[in-house]
Amino acid sequence: MKSYVAGLVLLALPCVLPVLAQEKQNFVFNPSTPEGQILQALGQESDDARKVTLGQDFLAKYPKHEAAGWVAAQLESGLLGQKEYDKVLDVAEMAYANTPDMDGAYFALKAAVAKGDVEQTKKWSARTSEAARKIIGSTKAAADEDAKHELEYAKEVDEYSEYGLYVVALKAQPKEEVDLVDTLIKQNPKSQYLYEVANSYFAALTKAGEGGKICGAAEKMGTGKNAEAMLQAADCAWRGNRAAGVLSWAGKAAEAINTRPKREGVSDGDFASQKSALMGTAQFYTGIGNAMDMRWGPANKALRAALPSLKGNQAYYGVALFDLGLANYQLGKPVGDKAQMREGLKYFQESAGIAGPMQDQASRNAKLVLAELGGK
Repeated sequence: MKSYVAGLVLLALPCVLPVLAQEKQNFVFNPSTPEGQILQALGQESDDARKVTLGQDFLAKYPKHEAAGWVAAQLESGLLGQKEYDKVLDVAEMAYANTPDMDGAYFALKAAVAKGDVEQTKKWSARTSEAARKIIGSTKAAADEDAKHELEYAKEVDEYSEYGLYVVALKAQPKEEVDLVDTLIKQNPKSQYLYEVANSYFAALTKAGEGGKICGAAEKMGTGKNAEAMLQAADCAWRGNRAAGVLSWAGKAAEAINTRPKREGVSDGDFASQKSALMGTAQFYTGIGNAMDMRWGPANKALRAALPSLKGNQAYYGVALFDLGLANYQLGKPVGDKAQMREGLKYFQESAGIAGPMQDQASRNAKLVLAELGGK
């Protein structure tokens, strides 16, 4: 009479992450027994409808069997393939109460994400991450290929727990988006998905009537490679008239942009465009911070570099032109360099032509510099 230990079963589900294998289950079964025959068939089945039938049959007959958690996960997998999302969640809830299982939680999370259900996504993201991190934390060194696959799979599942929150957040109403992103921040403050959702999150805070939290949130999120949050923190420092903060956050953002890897699925061209736009904004704040400290040379250099990236943002473009006017005038005036003063005049005149907070002052400055240059 043979006995078998259930091992690694390849997933047949489409998945955002490249899933290697399901969680390993160490239970023994006898293929000569009725329950063993179902387990053996279920482990070899790839058809979703058949998987559902086998899983339901087993759980109805052997609900307390040590393999029940694994079987529930297979049942969820089949239901998920049939897009029976509510049934997936029902099975998962029942199974989780008895035998918490990483795969069962993972499939439930996929169902919640597919539904766009905010509360279910939060619940199953937390459960999925907790289960995955237990496996990651208990695996000191992968001794063989099976162990390596199991560890890699657990890491990918944990990452998906973050991805699920991010995906649902982008489609949610402002208050729900704020709730989901706050949950993601608590789950992993360095998550790569936080910089994907950062700007949308800050806008959602404003729409939800919680705009006063933006600056604190930006500083909290401004870690790792989250250049978007760092740039928001630089903006907060600028509006708070803190030059040192502007320069510090702009510098951190530039470093994050330069060292951030390209995410899978993003083309080289799109990645280059994203980096260029972000770097232009970082250079803008670097220039603004230096202008606030009256370091005109660095301000001139950074703002000139920023201009091409700012043309789509007229408000910031007008501010950049104004500070370029100041920088070039201040660089030329002490040494009598009229050519550089005319550069300042040109930038003041351009800024005066753009509606925004600097328009009136730019126009007055342009007239004063023009008169100082003798009207030409």
